[in-house]
This record gives sequence, C-alpha cells and structure tokens, in this order.
Amino acid sequence: MDPRALLNDWLQAGALRPSTQVAYRQEVGSWLTWCGEKGVDPWSFGIEHVAAWADERYLRPYLANRPFDGPAALALIADQHPEAAKSHDRRVTALTQYYTAAAERQIIRAAPDLTELRSGVDRDGQAPKQLHPDERDAMLIAVGGWGPHNSRNHLRDRLIAYLLLEGIRPGRIVLLDIRHLYPITLSVGGTIYEVRAPDDHENVGKPYTLGPITSAALQEYLPKRRKPADGVHALIIGEGGQGVVSEYPNKIVQQIAATSPVLAQRTPPVTADVLAHTGKRERADS
Repeated sequence: MDPRALLNDWLQAGALRPSTQVAYRQEVGSWLTWCGEKGVDPWSFGIEHVAAWADERYLRPYLANRPFDGPAALALIADQHPEAAKSHDRRVTALTQYYTAAAERQIIRAAPDLTELRSGVDRDGQAPKQLHPDERDAMLIAVGGWGPHNSRNHLRDRLIAYLLLEGIRPGRIVLLDIRHLYPITLSVGGTIYEVRAPDDHENVGKPYTLGPITSAALQEYLPKRRKPADGVHALIIGEGGQGVVSEYPNKIVQQIAATSPVLAQRTPPVTADVLAHTGKRERADS
C-alpha cells in the first residue's frame, strides 16, 4: 500500500479525536515528505532516520548546534525546553500508531521500537491521575500484546509495566535488587514472589508480595535477563549490563500506551507514575 494511502485509511477507520487526526496527519505527513526528499524507504528504515527527521525538522533550534545523538540530547531538551520535548514525544506517538496500523495490515512485519527516541517528560506536568477501569483494561491489553515485534526487550518492558501496576514507583523499580526476591510456592500450585531484605541487617522498605500476573512476568523475564556487569545486582538490566536509567520506565510506558488508540492521546497522559497510582487504588479496592 502507498504510505499516504495508509495514512488516509488509518485515520478514517480509527477512533481518534478530530484534533488528534489533524495533528497526526501533519506529523506523519512531515515524516513521509522527509523520507521522499532523502530517498528513505518509509517501509524499511532505521531509528537513526527518525532521529534525523526530528532533528532537521523540529529539534535543531533547541540543541545549541549540538547533534541530536541520543539520550543526552533528549535530556537537554526535556530540561531546558519541556514544551519542545512534549511535542517531540507526541510525534513519536504518531509514528508508533501509524506503523502499528501498518503492521496490523501486514504491510510491514513489525512496528519499529522508538522507545529510545522518547524524552520521557510528562506531557502536562500535573500530579499523576489514576486510570479509570476501562483505561486500566486497555493498558493491560497493550502490555499483554507488547511482544518481540515491538522490542527485543519486550519481557523486561512488560515486567516493568506490571511492577508499576503493583503500585511500585518507577524510582523504586530501577533499584530493585535481585537478591531481595524470594519465590513462594502456593498450596494451589504456582509461584509468586515476595520482595524483602535478605536478612535483618538490610533495610529495603516494607516487604510486599507480587501478584500472580507480575510473578509470571518475572519468571518469564529471569531466564532472558541480560548478564549484569560485575557487582551489579539490579533486577532490571539495561545496556552494558548496568541497571536502567530512572527515566526508562516512563519512556517504555509511553511507548506501550502509544500502541493503544484508547490511551495514546489520553489527557493527562499515561505515565509510569499514573500506573503506579492506579495500582495502589486497585489494591485498596480489592
């Protein structure tokens, strides 16, 4: 299918708000125009092409002549120009939705993983607001559908989302120590995990027990967990065998939410803190 024909088909067939349709048409159209000018195949490209488009068309005025070359540049924009960072993340969401539609129509094998191109900044700066029950269901569907076609680290990403829905704050998740996880075999079968200090001499906060869904995600992740660097005991391992940066949970939550038409343009947006607060509410209601 012609890329612009897909753009029209996707927007006309979807349930996006009219204002969102206008914004997405402009942003995806800008990307497709850039691809035509640069000789880039919009069905076969790398994340570096998306970064170059964002740099040339939108971000260069905010970078003081430095290149848009990764997390450090994004951090600079998020710190000094948060509105530009929010607009940038919206464009990443637009492309994610567009290529998710392409994958669903089997035009491409899988939507590209654009997580590393997100600034992770909270788009409205308001206090976190819990998801409504139907939004929580939509998030669970999106997390459950997040697979190898989305990211090679999909098991790690899904575990992070489920940990957030346990009510664990993102800053705590990146500090979770694998030595503090204890499997508990249930009398009815199956295993859940308790998070606690290994002895009475360490203080890691009040112990808590992970639910069955999160425990299952943890069991799936552990055999695929990257080899940590010497002396690193973080549960969530990123590049180079180190723990992930504190912004990563928010970035991956935004990327997962971007695959859901229900959540992609939610106001206020779905963030890591929103999931953590939702988790607390659900536990209190149970």
